[in-house]
Amino acid sequence: MKLHDLKPAAGSTKAPRRVGRGIAGKGGKTAGRGTKGQKARRQIPHQFEGGQLPLLQRVPKLRGFNNPFRVEYQPVNLDAIANLGLSEVNLDTLVANGLAQGKDLVKILGRGELTAAVNVSAHKFSASAKAAIEAAGGTTTEVPLPFAVRPPAAGNQHANR
Repeated sequence: MKLHDLKPAAGSTKAPRRVGRGIAGKGGKTAGRGTKGQKARRQIPHQFEGGQLPLLQRVPKLRGFNNPFRVEYQPVNLDAIANLGLSEVNLDTLVANGLAQGKDLVKILGRGELTAAVNVSAHKFSASAKAAIEAAGGTTTEVPLPFAVRPPAAGNQHANR
């Protein structure tokens, strides 16, 4: 056995050195911090940049914007309409069957196939859905939107007072 083979017993721990407890032992007085200066006097936050404007304040807080006039549609595919087995599908039947909510604007999309003729009325239709419905012998009717040009911006209800 040589000196480099020695190691502490398994499970043993050594107490850390307690510095700054008077001039009697190692780490007295300056407690290993050297003399004077900012680092000797107090703790410095880890993100401190020496008085320079910190990174979190330099970076802009809000990026991009949310369009208040965005119009969102609830998508309903042709396979869901085919599963209903109805010859007439409108907004009320879609709400009754859980495919949309009463306040939703509905857009019919072209996934799936129709075997029977179905008359569908909704707010919007994709080109493929319109073609598939008419190819099956049905008709498409676009329901007018509940607003004239665009919906009111969120939070601007009291702008004209």
